[in-house]
Amino acid sequence: MKTTLFLFAAFLIIGCHDPFLNDYTPPNPPQGIMAVARDNATQLTWYASQESDVVGYKVWVSDRYDGTYTMVGRTTDPAFTDIGAKNGVREYYAVSAYDYDGNESDLSKDVVYATPRPEGYGAKLGDYRLSPTIGGYDFSTYSVGKYNDDLTDLYFEAINGRYYLDVWQDTDIQDMGYTNSLHDIALAPALGYSPSKTVEAIPGHTYVLWTWDNHYAKVRVKEVTPSRMTFDWAYQVAQANPELKRDAGPNGTRTFHPTSASLTAK
Repeated sequence: MKTTLFLFAAFLIIGCHDPFLNDYTPPNPPQGIMAVARDNATQLTWYASQESDVVGYKVWVSDRYDGTYTMVGRTTDPAFTDIGAKNGVREYYAVSAYDYDGNESDLSKDVVYATPRPEGYGAKLGDYRLSPTIGGYDFSTYSVGKYNDDLTDLYFEAINGRYYLDVWQDTDIQDMGYTNSLHDIALAPALGYSPSKTVEAIPGHTYVLWTWDNHYAKVRVKEVTPSRMTFDWAYQVAQANPELKRDAGPNGTRTFHPTSASLTAK
């Protein structure tokens, strides 16, 4: 009886993966790749492979979609964070899957890229009338300062119990409405900016700015009082680049599809 149970168990193990059979069939490429730009990092996720013999994934990066892809890491989970990404530099990503026998898939077909950018949390501005030296924010230096400084992008004011975010004439601002977090707004819009250069500051709302020197930024208001506003922010250091979170492009294929054979490893 014990022998029968042992043979049955061995059969089950071999049925999952038989080490005595040569497998030369690579897995299918991963799908559903998404890239989220962070501060000097890019967070990647994708759909887990449904093939039972897949044991891990390799993550690849290139400076262009049809360029040479270099492996930046591997993982057994359908997620990876590229901590080598740099703020303001767009990178294209692809993922391959490999199985027990070392067979590796082609690279994923999704067009995925991200441009990391700095972000900050809990910044505070004073009402510029009461505290003019701490009423303005300059995204290029990530700092609070004078509301009327030449580099100031945004300033705060309170009038009769209502609160406002103001910009100068050479800058634009738009209320994007309520968001659950700073990361909900992915791209800066092309149109819809306030002609008055002012918007009401509402806790939970995220606002996009187009700065005087052709950069994009966003702020999410956390709290307002008659004397102070607290907010989170993100700023795209790549000039004229509207990517504020991620841009994963349309799913699908392009004419060129890089394969493992065309890659250059580090």
